[in-house]
Amino acid sequence: MQFHMNGFRAGDPEVVPSVVAAGTPAGLPDTVDVLIVGCGPAGLVLAAQLAAFPEITTRIVERKPGPLELGQADGVACRTVEMFDAFGLSDRLLREGYWVNETVFWGPDETDRARIVRTGRIQDVEDDLSEFPHLIVNQARIHAHLLDKMRKSARRLVPDYGLEVTGVQVRDGEYPVLVTLARAGTGSGTDLVRVRARYVVGCDGARSRVREAIGQRLAGDSANQAWGVMDVLAVTDFPDIRFKAAIKSTGGNVLIIPREGGYLVRCYIELDELAPGERVGSRGITLDSLIETARRIIHPYTIDVREVAWWSVYEIGQRLTARFDDAAAGSDREPRIFIAGDACHTHSPKAGQGMNVSMQDAFNLGWKLAAVLRGRSGPELLRTYSDERQAVARDLIAFDREWARMLGAPPKDPADPPGDGVEPEEFRRRFAASGRYTAGLATRYRPSMITGAATGQHLATGLPVGMRFHSAPVVRLADGRPMQLGHVAEADGRWRIYVFSDSSGVQRGSRAARALEYLADDRRSPIARCTPSEADIDAVVDVRVVICADHREIGLETLPALALPRKGALGLIDYEKAFCVDPSPGRDIYALRGIDRAAGCLVVVRPDQYVANVLPLDEVDKLDAFLSGFLLPAGHEVSMGRT
Repeated sequence: MQFHMNGFRAGDPEVVPSVVAAGTPAGLPDTVDVLIVGCGPAGLVLAAQLAAFPEITTRIVERKPGPLELGQADGVACRTVEMFDAFGLSDRLLREGYWVNETVFWGPDETDRARIVRTGRIQDVEDDLSEFPHLIVNQARIHAHLLDKMRKSARRLVPDYGLEVTGVQVRDGEYPVLVTLARAGTGSGTDLVRVRARYVVGCDGARSRVREAIGQRLAGDSANQAWGVMDVLAVTDFPDIRFKAAIKSTGGNVLIIPREGGYLVRCYIELDELAPGERVGSRGITLDSLIETARRIIHPYTIDVREVAWWSVYEIGQRLTARFDDAAAGSDREPRIFIAGDACHTHSPKAGQGMNVSMQDAFNLGWKLAAVLRGRSGPELLRTYSDERQAVARDLIAFDREWARMLGAPPKDPADPPGDGVEPEEFRRRFAASGRYTAGLATRYRPSMITGAATGQHLATGLPVGMRFHSAPVVRLADGRPMQLGHVAEADGRWRIYVFSDSSGVQRGSRAARALEYLADDRRSPIARCTPSEADIDAVVDVRVVICADHREIGLETLPALALPRKGALGLIDYEKAFCVDPSPGRDIYALRGIDRAAGCLVVVRPDQYVANVLPLDEVDKLDAFLSGFLLPAGHEVSMGRT
């Protein structure tokens, strides 16, 4: 991270100087830019993202009396860890989380089908899928890290607990959404709070009041299958208790997920089928019955449960809303109310996608709200949220239905008729094939105003347009530090352009140098056109340079101006814009990401880390046209600040 740009400041660099005036009264103000309802994963990611912008007034309300202490979700996909890195929080997750390295499979012993044996194992995350692992971290800890990020922001943002929504209305005016809140448990009455907002986001779960207010409903069906889940501290002779384990036996199915801390383990336990229309709550399932079922499934191994941290029973169901905002399909009206997470899609927990997809909803929406509120983009940008994320949720529902069916299928018995049960090898194969999806890395956004048509994809085949920017190793030119290129991206709402040079580097007259000079030209540059005159040149679009050479062969003084910009109140030089190829074996970013050495390219990346376009180095006019489609002009020139 960078700090001291505007002068030396002692203390924790993560704590941003406060913009909250002394004596500011506690409680909700009468008006806010964004009101977030719900302190689940989606709500807190959105709040942490918007807290990065001190000029935006954001508040978040929660009906519960305080922070979550014990969470239900626990799987943190690789893609989510990448996102948390942009918030500066990945190190915390990596330090305290359980790393899912391998998945093992168990099935009936062919010589005695009443017993189970290990039938195989796979690597949980394939090589070079992400620089981060699949983690298991308690949801409450995820919340705590995001709350800490909010508290350290310039707004010192903290939730307003104990408030529940009783009404949402859209009217005319600068703050068109009127939200009425009551103290939790009191309902309507005299103890009401009314807030007017420019935008409202419902992250308030499957029983969302905000969703009801915009006339959306969760539609779908149930698989009529009951499952139990328990987090336990136990003594067992099952040898793979610290591996993720998928067990299919004649006694049923169980999925074992080791938890963080070295001792805790989660068990997802298949229970009986439900009758049509039956709810799992009517079964009267007890903790003792869950434990007994788990014992039966893992026979001949034993498990002695010493303590239960949490347990529950649930029924599998997949449901989805038609839209994720209050704008009618096909209309041009600006959406004012949005829903995210469980408020607009629900599914089973065993694929580990619920919390992850919910947080990605919020990450997608957060930078768009900030861009519109800060005058960087027009309100039409907000319509892309529902268009993009509803399609992702629809794919998730289809995946989850098949995933739940696969996990619940019985092991194949030689006496079964054709088509019944699942062979161990087929189960392993399908489990492995789904790895990219469960890692959160299968999302691909369709072409839109913020995602190009991939006409230059051949220049960087390993960075597909519409998919997340796949990081790779580089060496920072100024200090020789090996690092991941993707880690320069922060959750700060900025677009990024990675200028990959061709084999001639960035020497004067090269194609990369000409592209950088164009982007630095106050008269022609699309970056200059959209950047306020009082702001740093990288305030809206952050340009980084990757040079196709060893860093020892490049002199810092040869870099174009845009790669050494002067910034901040003191006009200091930013030395962290230029990178070179890592010469270590297997770490060449050009080879890893299919970048054409002879041609180079421009890779445009959205604020949520998704590749928006890949263009040739000399087609800066197409870059200009693309950026002009969503970035509003600032209306004045920008100086590079160089002497």
